[in-house]
Amino acid sequence: MVANHPPPRLLMLSLATSYLVVVNGFLVVAAAEEASSATTSDSVLGIRHKGFRGERELDDCQVSRLNSLEPTNRIQCEAGTIESWDPNEDEFQCVGVAVVRYIIESNGLLLPSYANAPQLIYIVEGGGIQGVVLPGCPETFQSSQQQSQHGGAHEFGEREELGERGAGKGGRRILDQHQKIRNFRQGDILAIPIGASHWVYNDGDRPIVAIVLLDTTNNLNQLDIYPRRFYLAGNPEQEHPSEGERGHHSQRPFSRHGGQGGGGEGGAACQNIFCGIDAEFMAEAFGVDLDLATRLQNENDKRNSIVKVEGRLQVLKPPRREREMERGSRRETEWESEKYGRRGGYNEEFGSNKGEEEDDEQTENGLEETLCTMRLKENLADPRGADVYTQNVGRINTVNSHNLPILFWLQLSAEHGLLQSDAMMVPHWNMNAHSIIYVIRGRARVQVVDNTGKAVFNEDLQEGRILVVPQSFAVIKRAEREEFEWVSFKTSDNAMINTAAGRNSYIRALPDEVVANAYQISREEARRLKYNRKGTSVFRPRSGKKGFERRAEA
Repeated sequence: MVANHPPPRLLMLSLATSYLVVVNGFLVVAAAEEASSATTSDSVLGIRHKGFRGERELDDCQVSRLNSLEPTNRIQCEAGTIESWDPNEDEFQCVGVAVVRYIIESNGLLLPSYANAPQLIYIVEGGGIQGVVLPGCPETFQSSQQQSQHGGAHEFGEREELGERGAGKGGRRILDQHQKIRNFRQGDILAIPIGASHWVYNDGDRPIVAIVLLDTTNNLNQLDIYPRRFYLAGNPEQEHPSEGERGHHSQRPFSRHGGQGGGGEGGAACQNIFCGIDAEFMAEAFGVDLDLATRLQNENDKRNSIVKVEGRLQVLKPPRREREMERGSRRETEWESEKYGRRGGYNEEFGSNKGEEEDDEQTENGLEETLCTMRLKENLADPRGADVYTQNVGRINTVNSHNLPILFWLQLSAEHGLLQSDAMMVPHWNMNAHSIIYVIRGRARVQVVDNTGKAVFNEDLQEGRILVVPQSFAVIKRAEREEFEWVSFKTSDNAMINTAAGRNSYIRALPDEVVANAYQISREEARRLKYNRKGTSVFRPRSGKKGFERRAEA
């Protein structure tokens, strides 16, 4: 009996089809595993990879007009003021950030808190001290035996034992120890990792003014894009109120020791994270009595989130040099001159690597650890650190992950600029980041153009206002009759710009013939267009006209 076999061609076709199905299945599984691995790795590093910023609605940045924005909410505190911009504005929704301004009076303490987003803080005015609590890092600041005990002498190894035993045994005291405290001054940029608690104290004699950016669409924020601040003490109001509360000005009365009523219905609700935890659980967790645990909840505290310190705040920190306080930091100036001298002058390219010089704060402890001693600040306003500088015209400083490595994990960077009277910054666009411009002082005429060639902003930009410039939108600035100073926060750790005119610009990189044919001009006109502007990004125009001509509205 003859077996009934399929034709050879049909058999080969069937085998080939089965092989392709199996191979394709393996490829799909491998691609899925690779994508999952990449996402996990990037999440650990804090890299924005298919995060909120890439998952928002496609029309989030379909803005037909940009506006310069003012704060919409104001909270009056015992020792300062908090002002916030509405995060639901179209401009903030487009770029996925929120902005807050703190004004901390002398001897004022900003209570410890953490947020659901990485933060960049620019110090507009004043100076003080800051603590950032990084989990797992050692308490490297410790009081000495002489400070803690008079006449007593026991070994360093007993300090931890004393901390566990508590005070009052044998007349011995608990030695104070805590994580590193950092000094900051005007012009500093401070980086706060997501979820890291921090506090600020004004130990100077003038107010601190700080502008804070929260990158709510960072990939590590797995809540939502609304900014949330979690306070660890006090009974503060939320910086970004809900829809029904937006636009109000808080006038909560102050009382250092609280008033009647407290929390619960009809009273002031407790709003730090310990308020929702049962007091008995708190007592067990901290190993203290119930009364002390209850006081952590601060139900009757009406001082808000910036409080006045009784006397002066006594913390362990390296002493400031007298010359630094009285004569503007002569020794620091000498050190920085040497530091910047090693750089070989300024670099005219944005996003350039300024080098990896150690900050002076790293020499205070002498510990050579990695995460726990990572620099969290860089001065952005020092003229000696300028990346772009034209004498009597202006300068631009940048900070990115090259000169402040922690920004690689935060995926943020910043730019500080200063234009003298009537000076201009050439037309340019941000290649890989949104830009959030805050005006420190002065006034400038600014134009922003979208992809259709329409000017979506063509107005004066004034002190204290914010202008959001989406990625790739072209922008040009011209200072008015006074100096114009600004800081720009950017949503990339190594933000880059492309200029339209001047040296290193788009127009310079094109062949003469391409310019001539693109703009229907002669070859000689093309060469003038390319080479007439000798400078880089900032210049003083030849024309004596003040400002830009307003474009007629359609």
